[in-house]
Amino acid sequence: MHPSHEPGGRLTALGNQLIEIHLWLREELARLRTGLDSPGGDARPPRALRAHCLAFCAALDRHHTGEDGGAFRVLAEREPALRPVLAELAADHQVVAGILRRVEDLVTGRAGGRDVRAELDGLAALLESHFRYEEKKLVAALNREAGGTVELLVEPPGPPPLST
Repeated sequence: MHPSHEPGGRLTALGNQLIEIHLWLREELARLRTGLDSPGGDARPPRALRAHCLAFCAALDRHHTGEDGGAFRVLAEREPALRPVLAELAADHQVVAGILRRVEDLVTGRAGGRDVRAELDGLAALLESHFRYEEKKLVAALNREAGGTVELLVEPPGPPPLST
């Protein structure tokens, strides 16, 4: 259970939870990238690393899908001034989804670690900018909603541990 959850699934502070989720996603992406730096150069990533990568991609996709269909929709209704920001973030989510599809294709195909690493490096740069912007623009508004009925932004479950 996520630390921001109360029994029954309500949140104490949505904005704080968003930051926690982003921190977790950053850490997992860093672990993936580090796992690809192991000796072997361009060899295909090992099975555990591929599984971790696919789990990460699925978790990130669920997080963004949950934001678009849940918290962002509610924020757009309750805080119309945020609609342009929410539209930009939703557009970013589509770009990220495209990168995730490419990563999934690479790790399930015969691609080498360098190809996967290049996509993950691009994803990391985009996500860092996206997360900072989202946090800057939405945390205060989400925390204001904590007393309301808005539910979880979609907490990604952790992927399997990376074998080292």
